[in-house]
Amino acid sequence: MKGPAKYRINVAGRLDQSWSGRMGGMKVTEHLESDGEVETILEGSLADQAALCGVLNTLYELHLPVLIVERLESNDPLDLA
Repeated sequence: MKGPAKYRINVAGRLDQSWSGRMGGMKVTEHLESDGEVETILEGSLADQAALCGVLNTLYELHLPVLIVERLESNDPLDLA
C-alpha cells in the first residue's frame, strides 16, 4: 500500500479526544465494554504506512495496548489487496 487508506485502531484504555491531532486527525471515541473496561477507537484516513507507524508508535509511548488494527478501505487504485 502506497497511498492513503482508512483505518480503525482499537486500544485498551482511555485516550482523550484532544489527542486527535497527534493521531493523524483520526476520530477518537470511547466504548465501554460489558466487563466495565474502556476501549478507545481511533478511526480515520491516514496518508500512508509511515503515518500509520507514527500513530502506532505514539500509542506505544502512551502505554496503550493495541487490540486491533484494521484497514477499512484504500484510496490507492493500484492496491488490489
